[in-house]
This record gives sequence, C-alpha cells and structure tokens, in this order.
Amino acid sequence: MTSIANSERKITLLVNILSIAIPIVVAVLLGIRTKVNLGDWTRVIPHVIGGINTATSVCLILGIIAQRIGRIGMHRAMMTTAFCLGGVFLVCYVTYHLSNESTRFGGEGAIRVVYYFVLVSHILLSLLVLPLVLRAFMFAVTHQITRHKAIAKWAFPIWLYVSVTGVLAYLMISPYYVK
Repeated sequence: MTSIANSERKITLLVNILSIAIPIVVAVLLGIRTKVNLGDWTRVIPHVIGGINTATSVCLILGIIAQRIGRIGMHRAMMTTAFCLGGVFLVCYVTYHLSNESTRFGGEGAIRVVYYFVLVSHILLSLLVLPLVLRAFMFAVTHQITRHKAIAKWAFPIWLYVSVTGVLAYLMISPYYVK
C-alpha cells in the first residue's frame, strides 16, 4: 500500500512540476529576442500546428462520443492520441518560437477584436487545462476511474475549447505568415 502511495506522490509531483515548468519555458522562449537559425523548414511549423490542433479536436470529439456509447477502448485510444498530439504540439510550438519571430496579426476592425479574444482566451485556458489534462491522464492510466471522471468533466470542455480556438487562431493569422 505504501508503494502505491509513494508512486502516486511521485506522479503528482511530476504533474505539478510540468504544470508550472511548461508555461514558464514557453514564456521565456517567447521573450527571447535572438532566434536560433534552424533553417527555412521551420516556417511550415505553424501549418503543422494548425493540423495538430485540428486532429486533437477530432480525437477529443470522437473520444467523448466513444465514452458516451460505452466504447471505452476507442475512448482510451482517442484520448491517448489527443494527449500525444499535445506533446507533439508543444515540441513544434517551442521549435517554431525558438527559431522564428512571432507573426503579427494584420487584420483591422472587428476581426482584430475577435482574433485577440480567441487568442487570449486560448492562451489563458491552455494554462488552466494543462494540469487538468495531466491529472485526468494520470488517473486514467492508474485506473482511478472515479477520480478520472471527476476531473475529466472539467478538463474535456476546456481542452476542446483550447484545441478548437487553436484552429480558429491559426486560420485567422495564417494569411500573415511569411512565405
């Protein structure tokens, strides 16, 4: 029993560290003025990120449908895929911002307000959802289904919002990426 409690404490500590470290690393990277030259190939990363967010949204929707109709194996596969896509997203995001300046949104008027609302809500909720998703995943993997369900009811809609607004922000800013 003590071994299980120690393992859970270690996993919880890791979740807490990641929940704090990831946003700090991303903020630091965004603040770096001198970019690392990794080559022109990095200019396609925003388009890859748009695809990742789209795929994540689809996996989340299919995962919740599978859960609701009792297809737990499919639910697990879709949510694990969405979780892994989140990791790939993070690597792509860090690589892009380490090597490229942030793209400025060029729209004016009402669309500018809409874009910044989508972007700011996306960023703020991504900070909130990170520890929720990590905990939901931890509880699922450790077969603590009651705890998983309790946190997933909050994590899922926020995660879906974050992934969908990621797609919307991408679609709105994509015309302004350097070709």
